[in-house]
Amino acid sequence: MAKMAAATKTVAQAAPRTSTRTAALALKGLFAIGQREVAAGAQRFFKTGKNQYAAGEKFIGVNMPALRAMASDMRDAGLEVALPLLKSSWHEARALALILLVQQFKKSDEKTQALIYKLYLNNSKYINNWDLVDMSAEHIVGGYLANNPKKQKSVLTKLANSASMWERRIAIMATFHAIKRGEFKETFRITEILLADDEDLIQKPVGWMLREVGKRIGLETQESFMRRNYQAMPRTMLRYAIARFSPPKRKRYLLGLI
Repeated sequence: MAKMAAATKTVAQAAPRTSTRTAALALKGLFAIGQREVAAGAQRFFKTGKNQYAAGEKFIGVNMPALRAMASDMRDAGLEVALPLLKSSWHEARALALILLVQQFKKSDEKTQALIYKLYLNNSKYINNWDLVDMSAEHIVGGYLANNPKKQKSVLTKLANSASMWERRIAIMATFHAIKRGEFKETFRITEILLADDEDLIQKPVGWMLREVGKRIGLETQESFMRRNYQAMPRTMLRYAIARFSPPKRKRYLLGLI
């Protein structure tokens, strides 16, 4: 806890503070623009019922465009604002925190990026829904590892083997950063670790990232991997991976005729 406090203080000092904005004021602002019907819709959309993946998740009722607009207005907020929001029990507060962290990561020097990355992983238990992972992992974890390639394999392997479904999702989504740079080896390696994962919320992003390899790097590259591994893929993962293939080719994959 002492190290965490010291890291937070360092980053807070490195970034300019807003004049009046605090985490408490930001949360108050979220409630001021929250809409009950939006919150109700989000509770249904994110499966918040008993035994569902987001059981007990609470929503204020603020949509993503409004969150991004608020984050833009708070663009100079430091970690002394973002971290308390990340630990909030309210979904939109955690989403706002992650948008702020991504904003700060992108404009920071390497030292500050390293602190944000460490704080992100140290607080991964609060990044506990698919949208929260998807809006942040590629930028913070993927971005940091791109500049620290010697750590990439060990970090992503640990995340991919985590008991936490959300950390496993962080592992595969972090590789999106590399895919956008024309690199795919880590995506394939993490996919092999996750091939037997029985969680739908892991199978979907794995298939999605394989599809992105085909889209951004080349279908031949994607298919070289698919031909070796598609028969071991859960059906959901396979369907997501082959979504951009021609209908006849999709059918052959689904029938195991490749």
